[in-house]
Amino acid sequence: MQTRSQVPARQRTIRLAALLPVVAAVALMAGCGDKGKSEGKASQAAARVNGDEITVHQINQVLERQQGLKPDQAEAASRQVLESLIDQQLAVAKAEEQKLDRDPQVVQLLDATRRSILARTYIEKAAAAGAGTPAPEELRKYYDAKPALFSQRKVYALQEFTVPAPKEVAGPLMEKLKATKNAQEFVEVIKASGVKFSANQVTQAAEGLPMTILDPLSKVGDGEALYITAPDGFKALVIVASKSQPVTFDQAKPAIEQFLTTERRRDFAQKEIKSLRAAAKLEYIGKFAEKAASGAAAASAPASAAAPIAASAAASASLDADALNKGLSGLK
Repeated sequence: MQTRSQVPARQRTIRLAALLPVVAAVALMAGCGDKGKSEGKASQAAARVNGDEITVHQINQVLERQQGLKPDQAEAASRQVLESLIDQQLAVAKAEEQKLDRDPQVVQLLDATRRSILARTYIEKAAAAGAGTPAPEELRKYYDAKPALFSQRKVYALQEFTVPAPKEVAGPLMEKLKATKNAQEFVEVIKASGVKFSANQVTQAAEGLPMTILDPLSKVGDGEALYITAPDGFKALVIVASKSQPVTFDQAKPAIEQFLTTERRRDFAQKEIKSLRAAAKLEYIGKFAEKAASGAAAASAPASAAAPIAASAAASASLDADALNKGLSGLK
């Protein structure tokens, strides 16, 4: 049960959390604004809000974080960013007027944001400097190891059937479906079974498919299906049609290099955090001093600390699909 005194406190916390990005942004970019005032006003200032400048540098900072922005979109995007920064500055001015930047909760949140940015920047810079780049033979080895992605690459027209069913029903039904000779016969059999299912049709290139199914799918012929079983049923991917669209080593090389470089940086980041922990004097206190808690924290720390590396370059778990897809998109 909430008391009357608890409600305002909760609302106040929500308001502070909502204002944090605004206050944090102005605190982190304050140096940029001051610089704009002291030098090159005519060329650096994009707008003034009640006398406070918003600089071209601030706009560019935001644009740099926008993935996939095309050159012909830059002008319109710059104007949109400027309008957002104007709104931000107006809200920041009100926050400072109400002294929200001195509120203990906001100060703590700003400090947490600062620490996060510093830690992520250190890990990213250390990994970029220490990981190095893959050798030419590594690129070739990766290319040769994944024919379904490159030399034997295909574009698939797929029908995906998801069948939730117990084992005693799913097993016999799969055997019947495996005996079908084409996509049409497959559909007739699954409909005749009376089992509930959902279906979806998609056209997808090899690099857009999960790597776990790409190799086995590449061995399935047109009209046949790849079955993925689970305790609560199965999924069938029926190849309605496929078209061969191979990619040469020279065409794939930039995407492979990007992927392997990101993998190297992720691995380096994990090792760096492990090394820092080994060299540090760590003391767990109170309930965290228990062995189980200490072991769990040590085990999970390297992965979580290295996450920004994967996030900054593209999530390493999906790079085979995402990064290679971007790299190969112009080759189709």
